[in-house]
Amino acid sequence: MDHLSSQMTAADTLPADSFRGALAGRVWRPGIGPSVVAIREEGVLDISASCPTMSDLAASDDPASIVKSAQGDNIGSVDSILSNTAPDGRDTSKPWFLAPIDLQVVKAAGVTFAVSMLERVIEERARGDAGAAAAIRAEVTRLVGDDLSRLKPGSREAMDLKSVLMAQGAWSQYLEVGIGPDAEVFTKAPTLSAVGTFMDAGLHPKSTWNNPEPEVVVVVTGAGRIVGATLGNDVNLRDFEGRSALLLSKAKDNNASCSVGPFIRFFDESFSLDDVRATTVTLTVEGPDGFKLEGSSSITKISRDPEDLVQQTIGPNHQYPDGFVL
Repeated sequence: MDHLSSQMTAADTLPADSFRGALAGRVWRPGIGPSVVAIREEGVLDISASCPTMSDLAASDDPASIVKSAQGDNIGSVDSILSNTAPDGRDTSKPWFLAPIDLQVVKAAGVTFAVSMLERVIEERARGDAGAAAAIRAEVTRLVGDDLSRLKPGSREAMDLKSVLMAQGAWSQYLEVGIGPDAEVFTKAPTLSAVGTFMDAGLHPKSTWNNPEPEVVVVVTGAGRIVGATLGNDVNLRDFEGRSALLLSKAKDNNASCSVGPFIRFFDESFSLDDVRATTVTLTVEGPDGFKLEGSSSITKISRDPEDLVQQTIGPNHQYPDGFVL
């Protein structure tokens, strides 16, 4: 972690267009506590006087305008605070970045991509045995293919496919939420439990088959309005969930089980939900002996639109007064 923090700079954590967008975060200020900050070219400004919590900022009529115009103490540059954020070697007399969300509940939508759906079917049929996954993957792909991105969940075509799969004994609860009318939405983590930049994500110590899940995170108000986006890591324990979907809470909700950040970008003229829909998320995993693994996932291939997922998360039966992130 020391090596990582010494290498990463503001350029690694800011969007490609740098400070053009309305970027907000949270910082721990010694002697003061958690503070909402605006990320600007002139520095990191504490704007807590205008919005004491990130939930308050998100719920305002125009969060982006506040982020760009609110006044407050300039507490340092992104680089200086970033360099003090990793726990190892941190100077506790200086500020450091936190996860950019606070009172929002952390929700997650599962099985929203065809490839994710197929992998969940494989987990279920492998019963948590990673060694059996390859053969099952080949079998499932032969039955359902690997390009279901054009199949609209809940449509007549999807229901026809469901009938075929059931007839062949290949139906699964994961296929149900993957192509059926109802999305899988679950509580990933409670409020104030997400970790941020340079913090270790939490894995259950009994898990031996697990993986990171880098994802786009949308920020939603208590009224159900999507106002911005950030990035997140929805850690997944494939052995636990593969043994039984009823172990979802043990597979998903552990200490530090959700990493979010580094900043929220609120929607304005430079960034909208359409940009989120066109986003490609990339992941690089580096390990000892020169090991390196890279992957990517395009939101254009998602089976359910973000607005549909939000509408299935909040409503008369599910209310979140302080908002949520999904």
